[in-house]
Amino acid sequence: MNDNINRENLDFLYDAIMAIETREECDAFFEDLCTIQELKALSQRIVVAKMLTEKCVYSDIVSKTGASTATISRVNRSLVYGCNGYNIIFDRIKKD
Repeated sequence: MNDNINRENLDFLYDAIMAIETREECDAFFEDLCTIQELKALSQRIVVAKMLTEKCVYSDIVSKTGASTATISRVNRSLVYGCNGYNIIFDRIKKD
């Protein structure tokens, strides 16, 4: 992870997210925490990641999500070379 990120602050954020118990709490927390643009970007990235894991082509992803090819490429790099975070969550979502 980037050395410029304050680990203590990041841990506090993660603890706060893990304390969320309901979708309503999640919605309220992220609406308070993030701007509309930040929420749009985060939600777009996770949908892009899901579509990439489903082997969708870039043109379909662009038309469905409005994501740029640069964003799609960045997300794809995370899927290929990242920490497996997307796949862990996708596997958990499938189980529910």
